Amino acid sequence: MNGTQRYVLSGLVAGTLALGVFQGSLARGVSAEREGAQAVLRNANGDPVGITKFTEEAGKVLVRVVVHDLPPGFHGFHVHAIGQCIPAGFISAGGHFNPAGQTHGHHGGDLPVLYVNGDGSGEARFKTDGFAVADLFDADGSALIVHALPDNYANIPARYVSAPDATTLATGDAGSRIACGVVE
Repeated sequence: MNGTQRYVLSGLVAGTLALGVFQGSLARGVSAEREGAQAVLRNANGDPVGITKFTEEAGKVLVRVVVHDLPPGFHGFHVHAIGQCIPAGFISAGGHFNPAGQTHGHHGGDLPVLYVNGDGSGEARFKTDGFAVADLFDADGSALIVHALPDNYANIPARYVSAPDATTLATGDAGSRIACGVVE
């Protein structure tokens, strides 16, 4: 084999290796896509008001949400236990996703509050280890809810009351449900 043949052969080997690396990363991308989920958030009229995407990333779930046309301010934002969004108050979504049976503030589905700007838009991005994407697809599915009020995570200083009431412990006093999206 002469020098030119070796050069061509080494180029073919390098190209084949590069193609293998590319195909491997493409396969990982497809697999990562399968490990994701999303929920299109809709208001009580059925109008889309946002989208939330869930992807697995280094043992945690990356949650990305973009909303529009919502009331300004802080809003409770939770994964709920049932994958239904019947507009009559979105009660069909059940309580917070809570596979470990914890009090509010420690539910698997408790997420950071969502801030909506004065123009009705908002965005958030965070990671959680409260659930895996696969957990959201249990027998009755899951839904994402945006509440009318901020969530206090059942965190009421003792100087105000002796103990939080049952509603605070269960829901964080986040109020009514103003948007819902079934996790798909």
